[in-house]
Amino acid sequence: MTELREDLLAQLGFRFGINGPHAARTMMLDDMRLLLEHTSENAIRADYSTAVINDNVLGKPTKKARELALRHMATLYGLDPANPIFRAFRRLWPLDAAAQPMLALAVALARDPLLRGTQSLILEQTPGAAVPREAVEAFLSVTHPDRFSPASLKSFAQNVAGTWTAAGFLQGRVRKVRAIPRPHPESVALLLFLGYLEGRTGQRLFSSSWMELLGGSLDELEALANSASHRGLLVFMNAGGVKEVRFPGYLTAEEEQIRQEASHVV
Repeated sequence: MTELREDLLAQLGFRFGINGPHAARTMMLDDMRLLLEHTSENAIRADYSTAVINDNVLGKPTKKARELALRHMATLYGLDPANPIFRAFRRLWPLDAAAQPMLALAVALARDPLLRGTQSLILEQTPGAAVPREAVEAFLSVTHPDRFSPASLKSFAQNVAGTWTAAGFLQGRVRKVRAIPRPHPESVALLLFLGYLEGRTGQRLFSSSWMELLGGSLDELEALANSASHRGLLVFMNAGGVKEVRFPGYLTAEEEQIRQEASHVV
């Protein structure tokens, strides 16, 4: 991916590079639930900061712990309605609690390159297959040679496994095995939107790495998109094999222009 494309996608809410919050934390799903429960859907960046630092809605024991939590969550999720990914996430979040783990994972993958790099490892495992921490460590050692110390490698592998477990792709406390989470219209809407932000349209939206998270056949994916459309989460039309997916109200005119520019850059 070129530097120009990364810059354009970063303006739409994605993060790139080699570092990410999973070097220190999981995707903090429980903390995110608390934070969004105690803040308005119209909250701005300062409101989230006030909730975490001043009001301590996360119940952290010290101010430093509150500040660290806020920093990690802001990096991982954006916590700013000016960020198109976070804005869509915040819009979909309260609609169905069962969809929240996948919603959180989708944003974490978009904004943490470290976590994003482990998606292929998890998805290639067959349901019921054991996924020990050592397998994650071995994968990271190959994809990031000489980068992690043994201690940091173990910590990162645990954090990654914790996130994939919270999202429903792994099960078990000590012995992790591959599982298949149930998709929901809200999570499908966000995954399609992330592909749209990357410049995909129509049929190509259904073959993105985001939709690979759902598994299933093309017919099943289209049925999910149709369900999301019926709930008013997006517009999906399929006539004569020609598919159209639109996201009314998701992007400003300026953001849509950036998205279109990104679609023409490799």
